[in-house]
Order: sequence, then C-alpha cells, then structure tokens
Amino acid sequence: MTQRTIVITGASDGIGAAAAKTLTQAGDRVVVVGRSEEKTQAIAKELNADYFVSDFADLGQVRTLAAQLKDDYERIDVLANNAGGIMGKHHLTVDGNESTFQINHLAPFLLTTELMDVLTASNAKVINTASAANGFGKMDLFDLKSEHSYSTNRAYGTAKLANILFTSELHRRFGEQGITTAAFHPGVVRTNFAAASTSPMRHAYETLLNRFMLTPDQGADTLLWLINGTAGTDWISGAYYAKRALAKANAQAYDAELAQGLWEASEALVAR
Repeated sequence: MTQRTIVITGASDGIGAAAAKTLTQAGDRVVVVGRSEEKTQAIAKELNADYFVSDFADLGQVRTLAAQLKDDYERIDVLANNAGGIMGKHHLTVDGNESTFQINHLAPFLLTTELMDVLTASNAKVINTASAANGFGKMDLFDLKSEHSYSTNRAYGTAKLANILFTSELHRRFGEQGITTAAFHPGVVRTNFAAASTSPMRHAYETLLNRFMLTPDQGADTLLWLINGTAGTDWISGAYYAKRALAKANAQAYDAELAQGLWEASEALVAR
C-alpha cells in the first residue's frame, strides 16, 4: 500500500492527536498542525512527524500554512479539518470576523480552497469535524459576524452547521474533480477545547461529568473510519456522520441554496 500524506489540523491535542498517532503507527505520513508551538512540536517529536504552527484567528497565518503545505508536499491524500472550539464573549478577529465563526469555519474553508489544486490532483478526502451542536445553530447569511444576535452556544452551533453546509457544497462543486468529503460528530470527548469559553458547557469539562465523556481515542473513531474507508462504498461523499453512521443534522444543513450562499459569503469574508 502506498504511503498516504495526511494533514490534520487541531492535532496537538484531543482527537486530532489521537488520530495522528494511530495513522502514524499504521504507516501513514502525518503532518501535524496546531496553534501551540510547544504542544504541536511535542506531538510531532513523539511521532517523528512534520509539523506547522498556525493560529486560525489570523487568516494571514492560514494562507501562510497553505503555501507551506503546497511547497512541501506534491500530494495530500487527506485533509482533516479538525481545529476548532467553543469561544467566549463576542469578539472580532484581526480580520474583522466573529472569532467562533472564523476559527471553526472560515479558516478551514480558506485552507481547503487555497489547497484545492493539490487536493484535486491527489483525489483527496476532506474530512470536517462538526458537532451535534449544529442542532442549536442558526445560519443567517446577513449576520455572519453575529452583530445583531450573539450567544456563545449559538455561535458554536452555527459554526458547526457551517461545517456541514461547507461539506455538502464542497462535494457539489468538486466531487467530479476527485474530491470526496464528509463531516462528522466525534461525540462528547474529554478535551480542553472549551477551556476559554464562557459557555455553560465548559463546566462539564471541569467537573466530575468529565469522567463520563469519551476518550480522545474513542472520539477519533469515526474520523479514522472516514479516512480509512472508501466513499461510495463505506460512506457517502457530502454527508454528515456520527458513530460511523449517517446522522440527522439541523434542518438548515439540507438547504442546497443556503450551502451555496454560505460558500459565496465565505469567499467574500476571506478575500484579501
């Protein structure tokens, strides 16, 4: 079997790090991407893997990351857009976007589109980490910066809904050019991704409820299944999964016109 090149964002911790370890042990060439220099370097050193540091709150760093990846790798077999998290109060990034929406959606959207030539040439899989939290999201293309209405939980849910809409539109636009794609819910995983949040959900990660959550290895299961499976045989390109099965998403996730509109709005928001 030919060694695959697999890029995983948000790989310095949680399910990203767990998936990176499993794939490396299986013989794949994993490229680790994270926000923390110290944590990302530590995982990369453990795996003897290449690594890049990029803060998705700055789209300039995302463009630099894409350029570095294109310079260093002739092909990318899998891009796992896994970075993200629940943020705190309403905050605009240096790019002028609401931070939850940018970090969870706009940054992976930009990274994917910037890499599209190498991804299509590689017949790549693009796997997007979404969440069941998409259920309490509400997509309003006229208020993507949440200037008129904001809550921490809704902002996160809307960003995760955006991941699913992006997945379906990515399949529509690039499926015939060799791209296969899926979004998935990893489950409630024992990580520190809500540490900076003001959401009530953060308390679950800080209390005894933590012990009932999935381990990162368990949370990475569906991600690994999608990476190792075959679209059209094991799973359907453009769809949303949980526990290795098709999952029901927010009703807005099935609105093709909304998906197209979000793509166009996202292009405008990441434009230089």
